[in-house]
Amino acid sequence: MPNAGSPSTMTMASDPTIPVRPPGQVRPYPKHTSEGDIPFKIPSTGDKARTHYWLWGDLTKSSKVPLICLHGGPGVPHSYLLPISLIYEDYGIPVIMYDQVGCGASTHFKEKKHDATFFNPELFMAELDNLKSHLGIKTFDLLGQSWGGMMAGQYAITQPEGLNKVIVADSPASMITWVKVCDKLRAGLPKEVQETLTRCEKNGTTDTKEYEDAVNVFYQRHVCRLNPFPKELNDSFSALAEDNTVYETMNGPSEFYVTGSLKTWSIEEGLRQVTQRTVPGGILVINGRYDEAQDEAVQPYFTKPSAKVKWVRFGLSGHCPQLDETEEFILALGLFLTEE
Repeated sequence: MPNAGSPSTMTMASDPTIPVRPPGQVRPYPKHTSEGDIPFKIPSTGDKARTHYWLWGDLTKSSKVPLICLHGGPGVPHSYLLPISLIYEDYGIPVIMYDQVGCGASTHFKEKKHDATFFNPELFMAELDNLKSHLGIKTFDLLGQSWGGMMAGQYAITQPEGLNKVIVADSPASMITWVKVCDKLRAGLPKEVQETLTRCEKNGTTDTKEYEDAVNVFYQRHVCRLNPFPKELNDSFSALAEDNTVYETMNGPSEFYVTGSLKTWSIEEGLRQVTQRTVPGGILVINGRYDEAQDEAVQPYFTKPSAKVKWVRFGLSGHCPQLDETEEFILALGLFLTEE
């Protein structure tokens, strides 16, 4: 049965009324060992695509279970997850990252904007299966961050062969709960920022710099608490700005203004199908104290499965603890991946 009680908190400010800035990344992460393109046929249309991936380690020589990482968004490329490659440096565990189709270095489909029959969770789960098959991966651990964690949870419900451990980082189990939580956080923003956000959303001007600037106030509080944002996050955001097709289609104009096809998405009850048999290595749930994914949003991943579950909250982090508290994040992740 799931563990009872509250999550453990890795770091905590001594005075909760004075937010302490997180340490960020304190050492460089390793360069990837190899990279490549994987042919992928879109199941719903037959369109030809390619998935670009990066690998740390050697899958043919390592005896350790590889870690596959799923980025967020949807449609926010993998760059902001790069510090997780320290898992390879510290523990010798092969790490695979890739850009999901529609973003980054993989095939883009701008003509499919707002086509929810094309961009949907089933597309990205099929892409994951295709990547595993191409790389010859039989047994694997799966880490998903934000949207990636939502996808990892939905994928785990399908009970795929070879899934060992699941890490759900900063992810809601229900988008209705996500919006509810984000509305509470939004209410804590300066009044003028709230007024700008509401006016732009009402007037349909969410593509303006005025809206972007107001959104960034929220992001600096609840997405990444480092100032300035690290290069890895800026690279992901720049790629999103160049092509927001997937993000707009499935999510919407911003993290907290959800108008896309995921608006009513939920796997809360489906998580009951995740058991000790289907995920024998257990589940690690992660969020940050200042995260958009507040405890209420991530709790179903802790309470619904009957697999072993551990929950770690990072006391100085927002939505990206792998950036805000890199060393603490790698330690917690590494301990989970290496424990029997």
